[in-house]
Amino acid sequence: MLTDSTQESTAVTAPTNSRANALAERLEEGARALEDLVRSLTDAEWQTQVPKDGRSIGILVHHVATMYPLEIELAQLLASGKAIAGVTWQAVHDINAKHAHEHGAVTKAEAIDLLRRNSAAAAAAIRALDDAALDRAAPISLNADAPLTCQFMLEDHAVRHSYHHLARIRETLGR
Repeated sequence: MLTDSTQESTAVTAPTNSRANALAERLEEGARALEDLVRSLTDAEWQTQVPKDGRSIGILVHHVATMYPLEIELAQLLASGKAIAGVTWQAVHDINAKHAHEHGAVTKAEAIDLLRRNSAAAAAAIRALDDAALDRAAPISLNADAPLTCQFMLEDHAVRHSYHHLARIRETLGR
């Protein structure tokens, strides 16, 4: 009989899906790049309004962090073969406006903490998907009910989101 100090581990590690892992890594890279830029901002830059968007840089960073769970939830619907219904661009704009109103005073520390936690959770959820889930397609109301894959949804939303706003922030700051 083995003692506690010599007992072998019986934990089984699930194989990593290379496609899902690559998507998760790209999401993590984008979140890190956004965090790195945020850490370098002055308080005045944090409050700078992004042209054509109207939100401050701080609100945009918090917005990216806040949207990861919703974006992953929608991708998981597709992964299970269910359509995404009722999501319109007007609904997206309404969510964004409500978020901006409620989080106008967000601090860098709060936004960075949420960005780290939610991007890690999003990456873990992506890594849990297999190829069949990534390939599964269903109609997406946000895209004229086109039947699109879970992988497309992830790439177009959760994975791309930090890169999209990072580019806008850099443009605004001239960096």
